[in-house]
Amino acid sequence: MGMIKLLFAPIRTLARFPLFQLAIVIAAILFLQAADENSVRGQLFDGLDKLVSSSVTFISAIITVKSFTKAWLTSWFMIAYVYLAWLLILFLVSVGFRLVVDLIGRNNLFWLRSAIARERGIAAYRAWLPLERIRPAHCSQQEWEQQFAWPPNNQPPYQSLGHRVFRGIVFYGVLVLLVAILLQVFTRFSILTWLFGIQR
Repeated sequence: MGMIKLLFAPIRTLARFPLFQLAIVIAAILFLQAADENSVRGQLFDGLDKLVSSSVTFISAIITVKSFTKAWLTSWFMIAYVYLAWLLILFLVSVGFRLVVDLIGRNNLFWLRSAIARERGIAAYRAWLPLERIRPAHCSQQEWEQQFAWPPNNQPPYQSLGHRVFRGIVFYGVLVLLVAILLQVFTRFSILTWLFGIQR
């Protein structure tokens, strides 16, 4: 497993490099644009083009958009949507890869369970060390583990994903509202008036 990680390390580093990702996104846009309109790639580009046009129309309803701004908005919206699709594909590939590795380890396919367990054990130990360093001397390791690492009811010691997402939305919503109120009160930007004017 270590050798496989070592071989794939340059590829992973290159895939995380922002300029490489931008080049991939622009190449994907040109690749889709060059396709025949009746093909799957052509239909994908047509859908992307309609999505970008509707986004630019939405922005032009809020602010004045002239030819130069419209060209930039069109380009950046197209890049942003393809980049989001690229991130989604990478996320799905990583999830699929993890599921395959879990399946291989659980069923000991190709006799790789020990290698996978060793790699994950090393990662778990490295993650555990910062918590272990602050364990008081009078507290046993088992007690410390049960309290902070993995409670006795076999539930992870953090909130569920839905709860974390909801909490993040509420937090950032309150933060945006607070910033809008401060801008309304202390500056010439009438953000709240503008927002309520759009809702009407």
